[in-house]
Parts: sequence; C-alpha cells; structure tokens
Amino acid sequence: MDKSKVYQSQDYAKHPFILSSKEVSQHLRTDDQTGLNRSQVEEAQKNYGPNKLEGEGGVQWYRVLLKQVSNAMILVLVLAMALSYGVTDFIEGGVITAVIVLNVVIGFYQEFQAEKKMDSLRALSSPSAAVIRDGHVVTIPSGEVVPGDIVLIKTGDTVPADLRLIDGMNLECDEKILTGEAMPVAKDDKIDFSNKTEVETGVGDRLNMAYSSSTVTMGRARGIVVFTGMCTEIGKIAESMQGKSRKANRSLSPKKGGSMQPAKGFLLRIWDGIGAFLGLTVGTPLQRKLSKLAYVLFGCAILLAIIVFGVNRFNVTKEVAIYAISTGIAIIPEALIAVLTITMVVGMTQMRKRRVVIRQLSALEALGGVTNICSDKTGTLTQGQMITRKAWLPGVGMYTVNDAEDAADPTKGNVSLGPSPDIVKTESEKKGIKFDLGREDTPNASSVKLARAEDTSTNNGAPQLPEVTPELQEFLQSTALCNLATVRHDEQKNEWQAIGDPTEIALQVFAHRFRFGKKSLEEEHAWTELAEYPFDSSIKRMSVIYQQDGSDKAQIFTKGAVERVIELCTDLGTGTNHRALTSAVKEEVLTRMNLLAEQGLRVMAVARRPFDASIDRHSPPPRESIEEGLTLLGLVGLYDPPRLETRGAVRECTTAGIKVHMLTGDHPSTASAIAREVGILPANISHLAEKTAASLVKTASEFDALSDAEIDAMPTLPLVIARCAPSTKTRMIAALHRRRAFCAMTGDGVNDAPSLQSADVGIAMGLTGSDVAKGASDIVLTDDNFASIVAAIEEGRRMFDNIQKFILHLLTSNIAEVVLLIVGLGFQDSTGFSVFPLSPLQILWINMLTSSFPAFGLGREKAGSDIMRRPPHDTKRGVFSWQIIVDMTVYGIIMGACTLLTFVIIVYGPGDGQLGVDCNRAYSPPCDVVFRARAAVFAELTWLILVSAWEFKHLRRSVFALDPATKRERRVPFFTDIYSNRFLFYAVVVGAASVFPAVYIPGLNTAVFKHMGIGWEWALSAGSVVIFVAGVEAWKACKRRFGWFAVGEEAEEEKLGLRQGFVSFTRSFSKSKSMGSESGAGEKV
Repeated sequence: MDKSKVYQSQDYAKHPFILSSKEVSQHLRTDDQTGLNRSQVEEAQKNYGPNKLEGEGGVQWYRVLLKQVSNAMILVLVLAMALSYGVTDFIEGGVITAVIVLNVVIGFYQEFQAEKKMDSLRALSSPSAAVIRDGHVVTIPSGEVVPGDIVLIKTGDTVPADLRLIDGMNLECDEKILTGEAMPVAKDDKIDFSNKTEVETGVGDRLNMAYSSSTVTMGRARGIVVFTGMCTEIGKIAESMQGKSRKANRSLSPKKGGSMQPAKGFLLRIWDGIGAFLGLTVGTPLQRKLSKLAYVLFGCAILLAIIVFGVNRFNVTKEVAIYAISTGIAIIPEALIAVLTITMVVGMTQMRKRRVVIRQLSALEALGGVTNICSDKTGTLTQGQMITRKAWLPGVGMYTVNDAEDAADPTKGNVSLGPSPDIVKTESEKKGIKFDLGREDTPNASSVKLARAEDTSTNNGAPQLPEVTPELQEFLQSTALCNLATVRHDEQKNEWQAIGDPTEIALQVFAHRFRFGKKSLEEEHAWTELAEYPFDSSIKRMSVIYQQDGSDKAQIFTKGAVERVIELCTDLGTGTNHRALTSAVKEEVLTRMNLLAEQGLRVMAVARRPFDASIDRHSPPPRESIEEGLTLLGLVGLYDPPRLETRGAVRECTTAGIKVHMLTGDHPSTASAIAREVGILPANISHLAEKTAASLVKTASEFDALSDAEIDAMPTLPLVIARCAPSTKTRMIAALHRRRAFCAMTGDGVNDAPSLQSADVGIAMGLTGSDVAKGASDIVLTDDNFASIVAAIEEGRRMFDNIQKFILHLLTSNIAEVVLLIVGLGFQDSTGFSVFPLSPLQILWINMLTSSFPAFGLGREKAGSDIMRRPPHDTKRGVFSWQIIVDMTVYGIIMGACTLLTFVIIVYGPGDGQLGVDCNRAYSPPCDVVFRARAAVFAELTWLILVSAWEFKHLRRSVFALDPATKRERRVPFFTDIYSNRFLFYAVVVGAASVFPAVYIPGLNTAVFKHMGIGWEWALSAGSVVIFVAGVEAWKACKRRFGWFAVGEEAEEEKLGLRQGFVSFTRSFSKSKSMGSESGAGEKV
C-alpha cells in the first residue's frame, strides 16, 4: 500500500453489523444484485486503495545499512581508524578501514537477504475473489476488491475482506485465525443487532459478518464488502502491532506528570535515542553486552594510551603515538564483529535447511536462552484438523482409531474394536482418571487393525478391514449420508483431499475407512437424497432424508450434540441389541458421553429411523415431524490430533529444562487431554501438592480474574490455559517475565500476534500463519512443525556456546598482547623511548589473520552431546559469564607471561640487554637483538593463540578428552576430536605454518614487521607452547576438581534431574514447586 497516498476512511454511522444489508448497500451506493459498475470500482480504488495489509515498511536497505554502521564495535573501530590516519600511519589505518568495510558489507548483505526472504513469506491468504460487477460474476485478485463489491463465497473459499452478509445457506466460517476458536462459526444473515452496540457484541458474536482471511467450511453466502485492507478486523490488529509504545515518563504532556513533564520527557527521549543509536538500550542481550563491551574496551584503550604517554613523559612523538595506538588496538578484538556475524549467518543458513527462517540474525542467540515456550494448540501442537477417535455402538463395543497421520486420509492408522469401558467409577477414579488415547493392547479387546495398504492387503490389493456388522453398517450409513463434506483421492498428486467442516470431514473419513463413503453409497448403492435439514446452531443438529432404490421406505439420518439428539430418541441400538431408551438407559448413555468428553473428545450422537410417508422435494415436511421417534445408533468422539512428532519435541524441551505451556481457545477438557497426550501435563497429578495441581490448568476467565499479585503468589504458572483470549496470552507472558523467565511464543493466528511481539522470541507458522503473526515474530517455521523448534533451540544453544568460545579466544589474545605491551614499556633504549616487544603490524597480523580464522572455526563447532541435557543459559548474564571472564584473565596472563619471558631471555640473556637505538622505526645493526626477540615473540604468540583455539573447544574438558563418546571408542581420542572440525583444524595448521614466511621473507620481515630471521630462538617459542598447554590443562582440572563455575552445568543438571527422562520432570517439578510454595524459598516459574 502506497504510504505517501492518503486514502479515504471507511466510516459508517453505525457499524455494518448493526445496519441492515439494505442500509449498507445504500451507504456504499451499490446494488446487491448487479454490484458495482466499472466507474464505481475505479472511484473506490482511488478512494480506498488496494485491499492489502501494510507491513512494517517492507525491506528498506538504508535502514539495514544504518543499523550496521551504528554498531557499537564499528564506532570504536572508526575512532581507531581516525587516530591511525591522524598520525599518518596509512598502512594501519588502511587495514582497520578494510575491517570496517568487511563487517558492514557482510552484516548488511546477510540481514538484507533475511528480510527479503521474510517478505516472500508475506502474502494475502485470499489470492482471488468471486465478485458481481455490472451484473456478471467475475474472478479478480483479492487485492482489487473494494468496499461495495458483492462477493460470493462458498465452501473452501477464503473470505477476501470483511463482509456484511446479504443471504446464505448453512454458512459456517473457520475464524480461528482471528478468534483462536477451533470450531467453525455458524453465520446468520437475518439476525438483528439494531438494538446492540459494538461494545456489547464482540467480533466473534457478529454472526451477520464474515471476516477477511477466515475460511468457509460449509455452505455458501453473498455479502457486501464493508472493510478492506487495514480497516478489516485483521488489519486493525496488524496496525496495533506496528505502533511502538514508549517507556514510562516519556510523555510530553503536562497533564501526565506536572509542569516539568515536557522537559523531562524530552530529555528522556533524547537519552533513548542516543542509547538506541549506540546499541546500549536496544537489541538482544548479546547485542547489548557487545555494545557495552566495545565502549568499555574503548575506555581501556584510552587509558592505555594515557599510560603510554605518561611513561614517555607526555613527549608525544610519532613513535610514541604509534605505540599508544598499537596498545589501544591490541585490546580491541577487531575480528569480533565479523566472526559473530558470520557465525550467525552460518547458523541461519543451517536453520533454512531445517525449514526455519530467521528474521533477525540475533534471534538464534536469544532462542538459546529460552526457559518457557507458550504455544497455541490448534495447528501448532496439533494438526488443526478433526479426526474420529472413538465410536461407541450399543452392544457392539468401542471402535478406536490409532496412529492416524493425516486427518483426511482413511488409509492411514489402524482401528481396534474392544468392549465398552466400565462406566462405574469409584471416587478415587473420578479424581484421577487416566486415558491412554493411543493404546492398542486394551485388555480383553478383540483388536482388529486396519492395515496400511503397503503392509497388509487382501488378494485384490485392498486393505484388510474389520467385519462390518449390521450395527456398524447402519452407523456408517448415517455418518456418511448425514454429511456435507467431500473426501476424495487425487490420483495425479497421489494424496487425499477433503473439503468441508472439520467435524464432518472426520465422520466422512471414518466411513471411508470401511468403504462406506457418501459418494460410494450414492453411486454404488443407489442412495438418493430427498430432503435436507441443515445444521442449526440453536438446536445443534442436522438431518437428511435418503431413500435407496428398490426400498419402499426412506430413511431419516440425524447427527448432533448428544443432549439434543437423545431427547428425540425412543430406543437404542439395532438388531439383537435393540432396547427401549428408558431413563436408566439414557443415564447410561450420558455417562458414556462424559467418559469420552473427559478424554478431550468432542462427542456427537448418531441416530436414524425409517420414514413411510411420501416426500415432495420442493416441499419437505416440517422439521419437527421428521426429528422424532429416532433410534440412537451410537456415539462418536472427535479430536484434533497432535502432530506425531509433538510428543517427542515436548519431551526434548523438558529434558533441556524448558517448560512448555499450552495457551488455547479450546475447551478445558480438550486442552487437558491433548496436553496429557503430548506430555505437557503429567498423566497423573495425584502425587502433586494440592495448590500445585490446582494451578496446572486454568481457564482464561479464572486466570484473568486473578490480580498480578495473586498470579505471582501461585506455586507455579498454569501449564494449560483454556478458552484463551489474546489479552490472556499477553498477560501470561508478563507473568513469566515477572518470574525472570525468558519466554518464546509460538502461534499462527492473528490472535497470537500480540503475545508473539511481547514474548522474548516470537515463533510464527509459515504455512498456516497469518501475515500479522509473521510480522510480529522473530522466527518463522516454514513447515509449521513444532519439532522444528527443538532444532532451532539446539542451534541457538550451539551458537551461544560457540560465541562464548570465540570471544574467549579473541579476548584472551588481546589480554596477552596488553600484558606484553604494557610491561614492555619498561624496555627503554638509550634515548629513553620504550621499545615495543611487538610492532603495530605484528599486532594487526595476529589479530586479523592469526586469531580470526580459528575464531571462525570455533563458530562452526558442532553441538556438544549434552547440549540438550542441560538447563538454558542465563540471558541476563549472557555470554560474559564469570567463567568466561576469569578464564580469559587466567589464560591471557599465562600467554602474556610466556611471551614476555621469551623476550626477556633473548634480550637480557645472550643479548646482554642491547635494546639498540630507534628500533621502533627501522632496522639497524644495534637493533639485531630486539628484532630477533620480536620474531621469537611473534612466532610464539601466534602458536599460543592457535593452540588455544583447540583448548577452547570445551571450557571444562581436557583437549585430550573433549567428547566422552569418542573417549569410550578410542584410547587416544585427541586427533579424532580436533579433526572433527576440519575448518578449525586447517586454520590452526596453516596459521602455524604462516609464521615461517612472515619471519624469513626479506624486506617483509625487517621493513614491515620490524623483525628478522631467527635460529635457536625457535626452541623458546616451541617450549612455551608446552608450558601454555600445561597451564590451561591445570586450570581446567582445578575447575573440574573443585566444581568452580559449575552452576548451570553439571550441578544444575543434577538438581533438575534431567538425566532421569520425561517422567522425572513431573516429579522434580512437584517436589521443587510444592516445597518452594511451602517454604517460600526458591524461584517460581
């Protein structure tokens, strides 16, 4: 949508749902029979613009570029570059310039590509629309629909804009993308809301409206377009998501803070702007940490420069200035930004291969610290489709469908027939009923499996089927014929396709399993429809009248809510199982209904009766005379099946110390059953403390009725919230934040967008997700697979570990260089000027070439075997944990001491303390000892930095036993472990070999690096490597022996009992939480 163009607002005296369709037609100057004419359409397009949602401004290259340039580390390097040029050191300045350009270009290119990739995922969910224009039905792109258009919608269509319905037949729309409710909404164009207001009647209750991006699951209708684009209900939510709320006390109004508020708010806004530009107040925890680190290091660089000037009595010659700049640059890891960006790009590329699109490069780092996942149920944990799971036939037993992978495919899964479960329950059983919905080995069951076509088949290739008894045949005929859904197999695509209401699709698929589909009955068995009484939401049932050729009687088939159908029945069962429906029998049926409902199934009743009278198709008998004296054939239980991989994904999240919360709009019993089936809820909560058990499942009304203080006082936040509204999800996120949790939100509907944005990491579905949800998210799952979240979390943790490793590697070398150079200030020649142990270009060579490539290699390290068996890292602490800070200090001092000792031995041993004259500028014979010492220190520091990369492959384990798995397989796993990362291996080997040409190439050695070829000094360099490795190994051994810095790793792992598997979660959960609630100690999440 062109933002530079101001379009006319789409306003009405009253909301269109309050007005009659005639009044709406008059307001929009349209005809409900002929629609708009061409001139009216052109005028409307100019006035109202295209029917599209606005994004966040699209991909604007200059914004992405500005974000890269304003990076804190870049700003520090720019200042260092300016100082280098200021002292006319163009070589050094040129190198820093190249580093800046490289970082900006790489970061800009990768993030710009990521944004363009995300743009390709954004698309209107309704690509075309059938409209009436000039009296003709034409199909146009949905973006061209304008207010006043008359739109025709039918089963399977996606509504292109907000419509005020004119007329319709059995119209039901799936509005879960807007409201979150899984069940379709029955529409009524005749309903009168003239005495209502917008406040009194919510969006979901405006039954004479059809909303943009909702889908038609049943029936047909005609409607007037009343709102398009950003004026639709989805557009309003999208618009609200684009605004950024200001922090507290930022208002410029005196009414909100007194007379000083404008000045106070203005200054705070300026502070926010500066903080945002410098990266100190925006971004992920890692970005803010690196921004702060950059300015801390910059301050240290200035301090070191002052020290250099002070030692030289502030006689700032060119040589002193170069030494000061070299010392300052030595403490700044120039390659850090490039390594960080490339590491994240590699991680993002890996995620693309695993069907995860990262909108921000930093999102993977944030994902690694997730402690809680708040997930929608429908379409995320489940398939978003209904499936028949149970069918109870009186006197026959209970049919159960297991392992159905596709709700539309009747050939997948198996069917078992077992006896009806005992309906008599003790009080203890009522408190803790346990149902295994997937169980196949029911005791005393006569199990008959519907084999897959490729596994077991009869001689003619058809799958084996259970025996179709007369009772089952009548039941299947009723479910198939009293049904408007269609199920068909596409031979070209070799896939099953279904159109219609999810409930009816489930019943139709169940009938197809036994070859009793509607099409088969009508074509092969000559059943003909005589009349239809559509589903009515007020009576919650549907009936049809069919007659089979050759039969003198028609048959009435009815299905609907159990309570509404059973009241029309006089008897139960067929054949030998037929009996009168007495009050006692009715109670038995209702009890069986409750047993199924407690399993989270939506229960329906199926009935039929013969009909003797003749029927006029154009004037069928009244419904009241048809729906009476019915025979109840059985009950059917439907459910929205979880994805097959969801349980394993939830289990892995639990093992990784991540709690999964289900926030859904479904009924509490349905939500609880699915939560138990996928492992979010324990199967039996009887061993939990009473308050803890009561907190596990809440409805939105119960949760919203609590104050923030009451929520914070709960022993644990709910694992399931049913009938959830968008505001409830956002409040749940806020409650988690108050408990210091770092949470992610997964979702696909528009109703998920606010919580996606308020969560620390928003994860949207790419296939079924709305544009609004994708725009609010940080990560998009292109395959809508909850299991992909596990891959993303693992990748996030791997990247976090690797970032710690290469930061440790880079900063250790910087500390070693600073130690060497600062102590080296004491090495003064006869003129009183300090002789640096390393020249400026030696430092740049080591920082940019020697350190960079091993750091890249550490960024490519594979995930450790225990990466998903430990709790999430602390996002507030970030990568700069105390272990990293202490390690880099210890290793840096050891490395600096080794190099300093080598310089001292060479100069003050055989060299007899000869520091020459003006050896910082050029070579002369008196500088021979200094140049040889520099060469030995250069080679030694290079090798120590390279070897440290292998040591830092793991922060605690010995380099000689990095992976316990390879240690068990091989007696000496060192070579296997270091060769597993080939990039790092060759970076170390090539880097070590590059020392020799740098030392011996004539001209390059003396003129550029300010060193010269050496001989016996190589022994000192090589021996220092052994000493350094021994020092690192000794420090690691101390950490393991005394448990230093083990919090969050081994110690935390034992506390959470993560080694005990899936079931231990509920036990440790109950113990820690109940004990915490009783004692008042411990953190509650």
